[in-house]
Amino acid sequence: MKSLITGVAGFIGSHLAEKLLQDGHEVLGIDKFLDNYPRTFKDNHLSAFAQHPKFSFLDRDLLLADLKQLMGDVTYVFHLAGQPGVRSSWGQDFAKYSENNIRATQMLLEAARGLKLTKFVFASTSSVYGDTDDLPMREEGQTRPVSPYGVSKLAAEHLCYLYWKAFGVPTVALRFFTVYGPRQRPDMFFHIFMRGLLRGERVPLYDDGEQTRDFTFCTDIVSGILGGAFYPGSGEVFNLGGGTQTSLLNAIAMIERIAGRSARLERFDRQKGDVRHTSASIEAAKAKLGYLPCMGLEEGLVREWDWIRTLGY
Repeated sequence: MKSLITGVAGFIGSHLAEKLLQDGHEVLGIDKFLDNYPRTFKDNHLSAFAQHPKFSFLDRDLLLADLKQLMGDVTYVFHLAGQPGVRSSWGQDFAKYSENNIRATQMLLEAARGLKLTKFVFASTSSVYGDTDDLPMREEGQTRPVSPYGVSKLAAEHLCYLYWKAFGVPTVALRFFTVYGPRQRPDMFFHIFMRGLLRGERVPLYDDGEQTRDFTFCTDIVSGILGGAFYPGSGEVFNLGGGTQTSLLNAIAMIERIAGRSARLERFDRQKGDVRHTSASIEAAKAKLGYLPCMGLEEGLVREWDWIRTLGY
């Protein structure tokens, strides 16, 4: 079987590629190396499997690629590429989100029309729910994003449903909840916090720290992605969360215990686009995808801390 992974050099894409290669898949990876963080991180991610005989790589912008040709002999499409980040999605930068999250998804879906794909898996986000007290967040619940980033991912979700309904493209959209672990992007909180601990630098903390998140370890997310790929249904949306809800302050205290160091927090007001709480209902994913997150937060943070210490900070 041959799989296409967009965003293969990224945090989740590289973990997925490794797992598929281990399972005997042929993998074609594509990445355009966005400038939201240094390319050296992504090159390091790729180095773990770049020489694998069943892996091939294309450094290309999806908007400029011949997608029909790329996907002609593919069984699974894992569309993980996109413009990330809630706080940076306002103003003129929204053009990047509309291009890389909405238009690129539409072009992939258009190229998928008429192909014999088994599944088109789209990586969405808990940000589509917005700032709600209706917890846990359920797939059938209200979606009202409070950031342009969330709006762009929800629009892409709707495109997936549209192409399934109109043309039979076998889509599944997966809403990721705060993914962490080794290879986490350097603009995400745990990476920022651990880097600050290592360097003895101040770490920004937005809001009061009592905001809660459903933290999900990267390998659990990969398991959910594969569950979505092998699920026989299409046209559906599933939450992929870690199964627990924890405040940021509790997570900070846990990392301090793991590291044996105290953080120097610099407090700031809550930022536009941030939500107060996230908590995923994962009953549908358990029942239909066989999804069962198994990584506890403390063990997962130990693994990320061990990885962070290898980066030369």
